[in-house]
Amino acid sequence: MAVEIEKPVEWKGRTDGLPWMIRSLVALMKVVDRRAIYFLMAFIVPFYMFFNRQGYRTIYGFFRDRFKYGPLKSFCMVYANHFRFGQVIVDRYAAFAGKKFRFEIDGEELFTEMMNGGSGFVQLSSHIGNYELVGYSLTSDKKKINGLFYGGESDVMMDFRRRMLDRQNVELIEVDTAMSHVFRMNAALDRGEIISMTGDRMLGSEKFLVCPFFGQDARFPMGPFTLAVRKNVPLLAVFSMRGRRGVYSVYVRKIESDMSLPSKARIHDAACRFALLLEETVRRYPAQWFNYYDFWKSADE
Repeated sequence: MAVEIEKPVEWKGRTDGLPWMIRSLVALMKVVDRRAIYFLMAFIVPFYMFFNRQGYRTIYGFFRDRFKYGPLKSFCMVYANHFRFGQVIVDRYAAFAGKKFRFEIDGEELFTEMMNGGSGFVQLSSHIGNYELVGYSLTSDKKKINGLFYGGESDVMMDFRRRMLDRQNVELIEVDTAMSHVFRMNAALDRGEIISMTGDRMLGSEKFLVCPFFGQDARFPMGPFTLAVRKNVPLLAVFSMRGRRGVYSVYVRKIESDMSLPSKARIHDAACRFALLLEETVRRYPAQWFNYYDFWKSADE
């Protein structure tokens, strides 16, 4: 059964750094091997862990509570998590600087089938791995991708993003309080295009669905699943995980909801199937879980 909770959104994403710092880092990436940045970052990570106490405690609790690691292994995994997150950020700026990356796609035939079909579809990502890099590197020549984003980022960061995504046939739709983005998403699906959005955090709406996740109820946004079910379009989960030597493994999975269920139950069923796919991926790549807040906060609070 679906549970709806309306609460203030407690997390808002924004990339750290002043505009001149972002531009300088992109310029640096054009002339410096990013592996040198990784090396320096290995010594910087402990300081970031020390000063980012809230994030440290949250991710430490994640490894202790969800994976049942001991104190030492949990600490080591926190370091690995912060280092991997740093690599993901560096890779993003490297893409801005024109660097290329290698992708190995598991489920490419499914994505190709969806691209060649007449219907639009909803494509869900999550705050694991480096999904953004896929959008910068892989071209969508059959259907336009409409990416939903939160408008809290700096102008310089959004300028870099738009320049990259324009080349890949991706258009950005900003979430706004007037909810005009909902009408734009519906229109895009009606044109047979793709909607790309996150399935693990709120963007604009405060409505949640409660699904089991790592052995405890967790809250997932209702909007993406409602959109796919009510528009009767396919729903894909796409996860891009960083592997050895900077090679990214992209996993494409179709989320099938039980068609015999009523509409509201189908929405909840789709959300819980996505949660299961997300959990399976995080268990395989535990150091690439980048939600630095209490994801399992009780739905009753």
